[in-house]
Amino acid sequence: MSATPVYVICSPTPQVGKTLIARLLSEFLLLKNGKVLSFDINLREPSLLDYLPNITETADVIDTYGKMRLMDPLIVNDGLAKVIDLGFHAFDEFFKMCEEIGFMKEALRRRVAPVILFVADTNRVSARSYEMLRRHIPPRALITVHNEFVLRSQSPEALDLGRVLHFSALPVFLKIYINRLSFSFTGYLRQERDSSSELHQWIRRNYTIFRDLELSLMERSS
Repeated sequence: MSATPVYVICSPTPQVGKTLIARLLSEFLLLKNGKVLSFDINLREPSLLDYLPNITETADVIDTYGKMRLMDPLIVNDGLAKVIDLGFHAFDEFFKMCEEIGFMKEALRRRVAPVILFVADTNRVSARSYEMLRRHIPPRALITVHNEFVLRSQSPEALDLGRVLHFSALPVFLKIYINRLSFSFTGYLRQERDSSSELHQWIRRNYTIFRDLELSLMERSS
């Protein structure tokens, strides 16, 4: 890709499947590109660092030093895709920082392609935060994640104004299975011989979603 992608998976509310999306995307990029750098900005465990310690660094936006350490590698067009698992506690401060330093404009200038993956919820906090992002993030860089496990069949109208990625829900027993710290999505695809199994199809479908997303980024940056 001519521009380096930076994916920010975020939500202002907890328990919406944000870290699950970050895990899936990180493993997809690792499988496809052979490398990826992920950042874990979370207070509660288990977090992305627990699942993918070999490719994940911890980060924070509490003070100036932490913000600089996080932002410095994000504005480098080095061809290494970045994934940020942004905890709900850091949501406001992260985007306040982005606005203050002009992150989106600076990224564009440096041939970096930020993508904000907003994991939607049905509450007012989610709706207000989405409206705030719409005011500051270019439409093509703001994508809603519709996690069926959280939203069920609901889809708030305000969240459907732009591009939406749909992730189907798994049965509870499979959700418990993939939440094990030792579980790997790519490892499962390689080891499970039955490609018709529900979990195998679910992982492949989600990897296809990310592949299509990356292709759209390539078209946008060409």
